[in-house]
Amino acid sequence: MEGPHKKLRPSGGYRKTASFQTATVIYDATVWFCEKFLEARSRTVDQMVQAARSGRQNIAEGSRASATSSQTELRLVNVARASLEELLLDYEDYLRHRRLALWAQDSPEASKVRGVATRLRKDRLDRSDPTDLIDLSDQQRWTLYACWLEHAEGAVRANALICLIHQANYLLDRQIAALEAAFIEEGGYSEQLATERLKQRRKDRSDRTDQTDQSDPTDLRPPACPKCGALMALRTARAGKTPGSQFWGCTGYPECKGTAPL
Repeated sequence: MEGPHKKLRPSGGYRKTASFQTATVIYDATVWFCEKFLEARSRTVDQMVQAARSGRQNIAEGSRASATSSQTELRLVNVARASLEELLLDYEDYLRHRRLALWAQDSPEASKVRGVATRLRKDRLDRSDPTDLIDLSDQQRWTLYACWLEHAEGAVRANALICLIHQANYLLDRQIAALEAAFIEEGGYSEQLATERLKQRRKDRSDRTDQTDQSDPTDLRPPACPKCGALMALRTARAGKTPGSQFWGCTGYPECKGTAPL
């Protein structure tokens, strides 16, 4: 009996990503910042807590969606990025409206906050066993930032959180760029399923040379691109006159936009 089928695209694992871990610190710190420094019934409190929560939750939801939809994953990560950008503006507003100083990016204070993540990355690289990574709990990670995030002055907490949001946004920008590149190169989930079906059909045909279903278009071999000669891959139309229909698209896209019908 065959074992369980391996997923075409893995999902989950978000708890070990730096973006999710940083977003968790930001969310917890925002809840406690609002409790201490803002009027509980203020609409701003609801907006800030919701933005911080959205940043964290959408990273997790996007990771889970990655197994079935590249577009959904990309959309949710973008939502997380936009939510944290909104939260960043709220903290900047807090400082400006109270005429409190915003730390310069190269200030000693900001450098110390950024240095926590830098030290963690360096410690990982310095380990002789690359699989032996630092796996901190949420409480342990919080402790690394506690001197700023539990400070009696709201200006210190707000500035430290601004540093952390910039770090999280940088990580999400890299994640979004990687997802976009992968989608262009590999296609979405439906395209990958079609490619795997092509592989399986070829295997079945080689195992059963006396019987081949010529009516099934997935039996066709990928043709060469009529424009550049590169191998073509099965794609699915997402717009135009026949959305959802499949066609051959050049693997050199977007440099080459050659197509061919099935």
